[in-house]
Amino acid sequence: MNPSDTIAAVATPPGTGGLAVLRLSGREALSVADRCLRSASGRLPSSFTPRMAILGEVHRQGIRVDEAVLTVFRGAKSFTGEDTVEIACHGGILLTRRVLETVLAAGARPAEPGEFTARAFLNGRMDLAQAEAVADLIHAQTDRALGTARAQLAGALSRRIEVLRDSLMGVLAHIEAHIDFPDEDISPDTTAVLTSKLRSALDGIDALLRTAREGRFLRQGVRTALVGRPNAGKSSLLNRLLGHERAIVSPVAGTTRDTLEEVAQVRGIPLVLVDTAGLRESEDAVEREGIRRSREAAAEAELILHIVDASVPWSIEEEALVAAWAGKGRICVSNKCDLPGAQVHPGSVPVSCRTGVGLDDLERAIEEQLISKSIGGSGDDGVAIGVRHQRVLERAREAVLQTCSGLESQQTLELVAFELRVALTALGEVVGKTSVDDLLDSIFSQFCLGK
Repeated sequence: MNPSDTIAAVATPPGTGGLAVLRLSGREALSVADRCLRSASGRLPSSFTPRMAILGEVHRQGIRVDEAVLTVFRGAKSFTGEDTVEIACHGGILLTRRVLETVLAAGARPAEPGEFTARAFLNGRMDLAQAEAVADLIHAQTDRALGTARAQLAGALSRRIEVLRDSLMGVLAHIEAHIDFPDEDISPDTTAVLTSKLRSALDGIDALLRTAREGRFLRQGVRTALVGRPNAGKSSLLNRLLGHERAIVSPVAGTTRDTLEEVAQVRGIPLVLVDTAGLRESEDAVEREGIRRSREAAAEAELILHIVDASVPWSIEEEALVAAWAGKGRICVSNKCDLPGAQVHPGSVPVSCRTGVGLDDLERAIEEQLISKSIGGSGDDGVAIGVRHQRVLERAREAVLQTCSGLESQQTLELVAFELRVALTALGEVVGKTSVDDLLDSIFSQFCLGK
């Protein structure tokens, strides 16, 4: 990415639609726009009132390409922090391509994925954590994920990081003062105060790390296997959680022969539901392969919904399944609880996939299993860190621990200060204060074009 170039891209998804929006941004954005855009009265974009939508047209060599609504954003008042022009033209794959080709022919170059957001970061319009939140906002699958992305875009994570950095900076300043004046040893009381501040910072880092699980769930979804004996109601539960008929439901045991995946939203959490073949002994080669895949799906799942038939007695086979999934996140679901004589297994959630009874209780149990245990007390402001944040914070945590150990064991202050600088550098990476070009390229390359 060359920040001195003027870039252009289509910001809306490809396809046929009423409108398409193109972005043009850079030092020469207005000069480029003057060569190919004008208002209906013939005025050039460089004379437009900023942030006012103007009816105009896109033209190339005197020929009108399309009618469009043009908006100019000046410098710091734009998303990227530099002169930007947005072109809202008619939708359509061919027409949109022609408009983009016209803008490129006037002097812009095609933008790379994420380059507009990267410029917003480089121009100080947002920090790196906020920039990453833009991608989370676009890809959010649930209201909970959307809310978390909005909070991070508003600076929720950045503020927490700044508090931690300020605290560690204060400790580092104290240590470096003693390095500069070696005749004055750090007293035990001062060491205790500094160590207390470091321990408090550790608590703050740990609070953020506890949100990593929720962050991963909200961004990637929770792989959830629906498993159990034949005819227990796995496919019926899949359909209920999805809200529509997706899997074939039949009273004939062994209907499901292969795994079936669909994404459902349960209380704001995206679940990648995997419907599986009923687990039993079978002589049928196809069914045996389906059962093998069922066990494989259960092994890979982050959550297991173990569906049992409440209308039949609890069997030794069910006990064997419970033992096989020991140590994994598991919720036992007693289906068919509406039938006469149904016996709900202790510790299970009673439901009826036929009537819908108990489904709210099941969704609440899923939420508690996945979210409540993961966020501790740190999810109030919508923070849910991503994988990159987790790795960096783990590095910062280790460095702070080493700093505490060094102070308590009276190590050379230069070594103690070195570890503390490592922690500060790691925390700075979260918000991009110590970023390198390779890191930026890796992050923004995952964005869509036009953003």
